[in-house]
Amino acid sequence: MSSIASFFSSFVSTVHNDAPEEKEPEVVEEAAAEEEEEPEDLHPVIRDECKEKRCTQLAKHFEHCQEKVQAGEGFKGEDCVEELCTSSHVSRHYLMMHCIDDCAAPKLFEKLV
Repeated sequence: MSSIASFFSSFVSTVHNDAPEEKEPEVVEEAAAEEEEEPEDLHPVIRDECKEKRCTQLAKHFEHCQEKVQAGEGFKGEDCVEELCTSSHVSRHYLMMHCIDDCAAPKLFEKLV
């Protein structure tokens, strides 16, 4: 064996396919048996509530655009990104997603405390 091969073999063990397989004893951990259930993710629920209650006008405008585009009534290349980002129907020019996030963030952090 060359010196380079012996050098690398000192780091990596050699496994032979015809060698009998050594079975490790099975250990059942009590911690695994007592798995903690993960809490329900409230983020989607809270975001949906905000979309329905606080950001209704923006959401309706965006959904109307999507229905129009999916029906083939939109102009070529229309993807409703403008409706997702801005709306002329609301004086504050909220982004729909920003509106939902602004509404949901304090409620989510309140649940963490």
